[in-house]
Amino acid sequence: QAQLVESGGGSVQAGGSLRLSCAAAGRIYSSSVMGWFRQTSGKEREFVALTRWSRDSTLYADSVLGRFTISRDSAANTVHLQMNNLKAEDTAVYYCARGSQFSTSRRDYFTWGQGTRVTVAS
Repeated sequence: QAQLVESGGGSVQAGGSLRLSCAAAGRIYSSSVMGWFRQTSGKEREFVALTRWSRDSTLYADSVLGRFTISRDSAANTVHLQMNNLKAEDTAVYYCARGSQFSTSRRDYFTWGQGTRVTVAS
């Protein structure tokens, strides 16, 4: 089962961009769904974006649609989240996760990374 390690977080001014990466150590099955979630202090972890591992099928939260892009690099066993036009409200810890359902519910994901922090200054 693949372990997940996120990277690419940091601090940026509003309007800027960051690219998060999620490297999987181990096999990712073709039926897997890879998701990005985020969490701020005192709030529940919320869905950001997901992609099927085996084909181009993606889904985004309304709050990031048109600004964020999820992509996968099968050869590198990595999923990316390109975040453009960042806003202060995007500030959170971002988590990569693996599941088997095309789902926006965190309960359908069973492998999680440790998270990477994104801070957007207004």
